[in-house]
Amino acid sequence: MLADSTRLHILWQLSHGEADVSALAEACDASRTAVSQHLAKLRFTGLVETRRDGRRIVYRLHDGHLARLVREGLNHAGHFVTGEPPHD
Repeated sequence: MLADSTRLHILWQLSHGEADVSALAEACDASRTAVSQHLAKLRFTGLVETRRDGRRIVYRLHDGHLARLVREGLNHAGHFVTGEPPHD
């Protein structure tokens, strides 16, 4: 689930708070259809949950552990790409 860049971007966005499909599509520079399909896969695996807000469906990460995992994973990748030394 984390190997796809769009799904990873969605998870990163959701690690900062809830969002609906339109906001995620805009943030990820992807179509609503593509984001919806990725969200369906993330929901199926239990990484993402939903709640209804009127007519909108709002997405969020399953829990804070996942949010921290996503942020730390991307932080680690950033160190690798930039050559910044790892933390001890």
